[in-house]
Amino acid sequence: MSDKSARHTEMPGPKDDPRSTAPQSNFDSQELKSRVLSGLVLALVTLGLLWIGSWPFAIFIAAVAIVMSWEWSRLVRSIDHDIAFIVHAASAGFGTLAAAYGTPALGLIGLVIGAVIVFLLTQGRHALLSAAGVIYVGFPSVALIWLRNDEPLGFLAVLFVCLVVWVSDISAYVSGRVVGGPKLWPELSPNKTWAGFLGAVVGSAVAGALFAEFVTGGVVVTAALTALVLGGVAQLGDLAESALKRHFNVKDVSGLIPGHGGFMDRLDSIVAVLACAGILALILDPNAPARALFFGG
Repeated sequence: MSDKSARHTEMPGPKDDPRSTAPQSNFDSQELKSRVLSGLVLALVTLGLLWIGSWPFAIFIAAVAIVMSWEWSRLVRSIDHDIAFIVHAASAGFGTLAAAYGTPALGLIGLVIGAVIVFLLTQGRHALLSAAGVIYVGFPSVALIWLRNDEPLGFLAVLFVCLVVWVSDISAYVSGRVVGGPKLWPELSPNKTWAGFLGAVVGSAVAGALFAEFVTGGVVVTAALTALVLGGVAQLGDLAESALKRHFNVKDVSGLIPGHGGFMDRLDSIVAVLACAGILALILDPNAPARALFFGG
């Protein structure tokens, strides 16, 4: 185990304001290009595998879940690998592949067992947070594959979730910049405003309603309400991870994705949205989760 400062990028202070010097502005331009390019590549790979089919997509998601398990260990316990990480990664990977095999309930049982084992292995080292990481990484992965496998609407359901997250983020940014106003939670995210949050949920609802028009028989009101809820959850997921990173005094969990940090940094919103979508689908229609997002119960 090494010192935390060697593992993470520290949170910037007032003297580290990236707008303070011209050379830093040039760096920001390069960082933006890197951010856009890496985000585009990640999106294309994800959508390509999503289109190809369930198993290639599930294997990719399982790999991402394992990487996020590693990032969680670095963040919470400041360690690259230990037995708890192995259990964490194995549980998340198993849950994802069990869902792909058509047994999501078995995958969830594996996650619970893994969380209990991680809790017992990490006593005195943020045991509760370490155990929570198994659910944080594993449950959205299971929900994602569960949705994808619900044919014939699985592909559209995952696209719907992704669209909501993208529109929520863009709408929040635009509304926040144009309207401004009171901050949503300045201690966690000094740039987020209430106007941005409201813009996110409204934009998501509109996107959900429009998307339902492409689904045969889709109920516009149901899709809009679902998207409105998920759009708000996307913003809360971003805030929740910001709180977690501030607690451990880090800016990025890792540097695996240029311009974004790590997979946890990039996927904070969609992780929360997938978890919420999975719960909504379970409540509305557990036998047809993808259909539930468009048609309700």
